[in-house]
Amino acid sequence: MNYPARVRTSRRTAGWRGRVRAALERPGLSPRQERIFNATLVAIVALFLVGWSAAIAAALAEGAAAPPTPLLSARVGANPLAPDAAPDASYVLAAATEALFSASALRGESGKVHVVVAPPGGTLPLPDTLPPRARIGYVPRGGGAAPTEGAAPPRNPGIWNVVLSLGDAARVVPDLNVITLVPLSAKRGGRIGAYRIGSWPYERGGRPRSPAYAPPAGLVRVTPQNLDLPLSEHIRLGDFVTKGQATVWPKYVALQPRVLDKVELTLQELEREGHPVRRLGVISAFRTPSYNETGGDPTGRAALSRHMYGDAMDVYIDNDRNGCMDDLNGDGKVDIGDARVLGRAAERVERAHPSLIGGIGVYPPTGAHCGFVHIDTRGYRARWGPWR
Repeated sequence: MNYPARVRTSRRTAGWRGRVRAALERPGLSPRQERIFNATLVAIVALFLVGWSAAIAAALAEGAAAPPTPLLSARVGANPLAPDAAPDASYVLAAATEALFSASALRGESGKVHVVVAPPGGTLPLPDTLPPRARIGYVPRGGGAAPTEGAAPPRNPGIWNVVLSLGDAARVVPDLNVITLVPLSAKRGGRIGAYRIGSWPYERGGRPRSPAYAPPAGLVRVTPQNLDLPLSEHIRLGDFVTKGQATVWPKYVALQPRVLDKVELTLQELEREGHPVRRLGVISAFRTPSYNETGGDPTGRAALSRHMYGDAMDVYIDNDRNGCMDDLNGDGKVDIGDARVLGRAAERVERAHPSLIGGIGVYPPTGAHCGFVHIDTRGYRARWGPWR
């Protein structure tokens, strides 16, 4: 049937409006519409990231041309978000602090290490991508003294927070402490002060079979005030203190952050297996040479125990805080099988991170403990205990 042109136009208009109304009333998006929406969203996010990166680069360039800034000691306590703070510097400083100080050279491969140990006269492994005008400084942990400026940590022994400054803004790097050591030369008659330490093999001369068995470069001073210093997510400084001499302060420990990293990576492996770790039990970490002689076999391999070098820990998982290894394999009992679960996790870490290779020993429950695993980073593979 032939309709007038005006009627045909009216029908086409009505049909178009009906399709639009139906599309608007239809719940959700069609697959094609969803693809278009997702592509548009990705493009918007990409444009935002490009603009954000350009803003950072521009602010960094401005920081490079900034005039001389006040002394760090005058800025470290200032609020970088205060009205008189430089907004660009504060913004860049926050981004730089987050990005630059998450590097594995400082945090370990696990990303969970909170300390850097600087030997006497040593330097901090700073990222090489710091903004041009950025400054590094150090303030004693807990405050109480003016910050020092310079990339090298203070020479006197202590525990320090790192301060990053740019322009008129200054910010303490979160969850990072730099430890400067007491040199072994401070010992007199095997002691530092009243604390009995003893002597390491080759301390008086000779060459060890590998650098891993050279005497430590120095020791960390431990006081009642810093026992709870977080060395990593699950480990505290107090975990490294040798048993005995309970009333003698300060105490001293050898500490190698490599073992912190290896233990934290092992716990991450357990997490991936479905074993959440809320608490790590530590039976032993550092042992003074004096304690090692009196508390164990002073001959053979025990004379070169990795515990004396600060890169060994005897650990177990204790989420329920009962002082015993948890039932990791789910068989309803605590036995050597649970230590094997932890030991196999440490083995997978070594395969993925050869730089952390070392000893892994599994120990069954005894009258003195409920089973544990020894982990160290001696530099070559060693295994012992009832693995099967």
